[in-house]
Amino acid sequence: MQRMAIIGSRFQPIIKNNYTMTLHISDTVEELLAKLAEYFIDSANESIEKKGRFSVALSGGSSPELLYGLLASPAFCERVDWSKVYFFLGDERYVPLTDAASNFKMIKTVLFVPLGIDVSQVFPVDTSLSPAAAAADYLQKIQQHFDGSQPCFDLVLLGLGDNSHTASLFPFTDILQESEALVKAVFLPDQLLYRVSFTAPLINMAHRVAFLVYGVAKATAVKNVIEGTEDNLHYPAQMIHPVDGALDWFLDTTAAAKIMKS
Repeated sequence: MQRMAIIGSRFQPIIKNNYTMTLHISDTVEELLAKLAEYFIDSANESIEKKGRFSVALSGGSSPELLYGLLASPAFCERVDWSKVYFFLGDERYVPLTDAASNFKMIKTVLFVPLGIDVSQVFPVDTSLSPAAAAADYLQKIQQHFDGSQPCFDLVLLGLGDNSHTASLFPFTDILQESEALVKAVFLPDQLLYRVSFTAPLINMAHRVAFLVYGVAKATAVKNVIEGTEDNLHYPAQMIHPVDGALDWFLDTTAAAKIMKS
């Protein structure tokens, strides 16, 4: 991997194992979120101009909630034709969609309702089905959206856990071995919970993939994924490197602290 040189608040592109990633470093979370919101808006408008629509897979969890609130705010909400944006979820907990732990419920509350997004533009995971059936049903919805062609999302937003997981690609789980299925149910014994998730092959088909990571608790995971020896079982987020797309990391200085020192 090439050494990283800081230019202002942004690293130069990094070449690792024959793919390139770009790291965007911000001094504050507010600056970071604004930068990623601009990236989202630019990606959406570019896709709408070229293809007439923008297909995006959103991340759940606590980190992106502030981003979604910002996108729905007066500063950004008028800058995209939201009627041409189609929303999927990169992963979902196997709970009712009305449950407080549901990624869909959080995103609906913070983004879909404030923007008045039509239900026809939103594709939640049907958690009323069995986990395996929910995964199969979700893949069918994705394939229908892409008219049977290879699914290529315009943007996939991801977070990073402090154990280096992303979406529901957790360390030492069977889903990490998946090379054919694009959506799969995975059981997490420590949580006694199923999740339905995009697999790495589906994420890597995307035109753009962007990680949003902030906070000192994520610094070790960031270092392991970006600079660590390749070890997908320990650090599943290392599996994410688009085949023919862009990979961007949006970090604050606390999350980036251990790579900035190297």
